[in-house]
Amino acid sequence: MFTKEDIQAAESKINSGTDFPQFIKELKDLGVVRNDVYVSNGLSAYFASEEEVIQLSPDDYSELVINEESSVEKLKHALKIHQTGETGFISFCEHAADAGVEKWTTDLTDMTCTYYDTAGNELVKETIAAV
Repeated sequence: MFTKEDIQAAESKINSGTDFPQFIKELKDLGVVRNDVYVSNGLSAYFASEEEVIQLSPDDYSELVINEESSVEKLKHALKIHQTGETGFISFCEHAADAGVEKWTTDLTDMTCTYYDTAGNELVKETIAAV
């Protein structure tokens, strides 16, 4: 199984959303099958299986309040500017919180990333580009 250090090394290479496909490739190569990211506190859970999980939180992350009114349009805009390299992780999370995103789940088997609101409703599901 991968280690906390393996994950931190992969995370350290991310500067913007343009780095996401390469990051996912590295995670997949490490044996990660799913990654859940919680917007309010930045906690990331990396799963090898349901029983094998490593959790990490960024040191420089301020608690965010999730907007109770979710907005697919706000989320799509946040994704667009993040994926073109205009925002980093924390800025993207701030925009996601404003769009009502509680968490996102990256499924490395299906190669999808799904964003959920506080009620667990799917807001956006994207296919991750192969690297």
